[in-house]
Amino acid sequence: MGQLWRGTLPSQNAKACSQTKAWTAVQPVDIGNALGCVGQGLRQSGCPDRLQGGRGAARVLLVGWQEAMSQSIGDLALKLASLLKLRSIPFGMKLFERRAEMEAIPRIRRPKHIHTLDQVVAQAARLGWTVGITAENLVGAQCRAVVGLGRAKDANWQSGRHMTGVWFSTVEDATAHQSAMHCVEDGRYDALAVSPLTSGRLDPPDIALFYATPGAMMYFINGLQWRGYQRFDWSIVGESACADSWGRALKKREPSLSIPCFAERRYGGVLDDELLMALPPEYLGKAIEGMDALARNGFRYPFPQYGIEQDPRDGMAKSYPAR
Repeated sequence: MGQLWRGTLPSQNAKACSQTKAWTAVQPVDIGNALGCVGQGLRQSGCPDRLQGGRGAARVLLVGWQEAMSQSIGDLALKLASLLKLRSIPFGMKLFERRAEMEAIPRIRRPKHIHTLDQVVAQAARLGWTVGITAENLVGAQCRAVVGLGRAKDANWQSGRHMTGVWFSTVEDATAHQSAMHCVEDGRYDALAVSPLTSGRLDPPDIALFYATPGAMMYFINGLQWRGYQRFDWSIVGESACADSWGRALKKREPSLSIPCFAERRYGGVLDDELLMALPPEYLGKAIEGMDALARNGFRYPFPQYGIEQDPRDGMAKSYPAR
């Protein structure tokens, strides 16, 4: 269970979050239990950033997905957290061509120390912070290169020499790794921000991201494939796996699943059983519509165990009657 906040969460029938004022240190809580807070003026209630899905939430038009067209990204994030029993906060990421645009975000935090981008992402996903960075806030070229900050992809970076003998046997191997990474182009962007989707501060984000268990990710993918089926083929670049998630999603504008790497787990606090999904926010409504349809068919997460020694025919008959 993820570490989120301490306090008594209001039920889905609660009139407003203002009934619960004492939000203090952290305690394991399913973020999905916060659904009763949607659309109830949370910004005025004293609730944490992660629950603010009301007036300021960014609006998106999810063309073709009628059930989600009128919902804000914040509403969709809370629904997602409930369906997948998420242990951390769905968040957004946005690039800015000018630093001043990032700094104009309400209640933006700026780092006081040098960080990896994994740490900055974790501050949104685990603490509910809205954080803005520029190239000088990041520890090195590898973090900067993936998101196109600081013109990091120079000849030295491309060679991969800094990874030779660490993650790869030869310079040739390291160079091949660098060229395999999905990265935002250099020279266009000067800043980046991350923020919980429920805050509405990125208005809208370039991509939405969330951590989940493998079972939850499979259910989300099933939802994406419910209508307009497509097969997904994802990359595993190895170390620097953020290139497989936010790097790929920012560059290709496609859903991008990754197995988080050593750095994400060591510095970004990613749990051993977590995967990371990054995708343009318009896909959220599509996936949620699909998961709602699957739920009506009796498929819900978490998946109940049937029993490894039982005859499966009775159980399968519930899903595939007369087929």
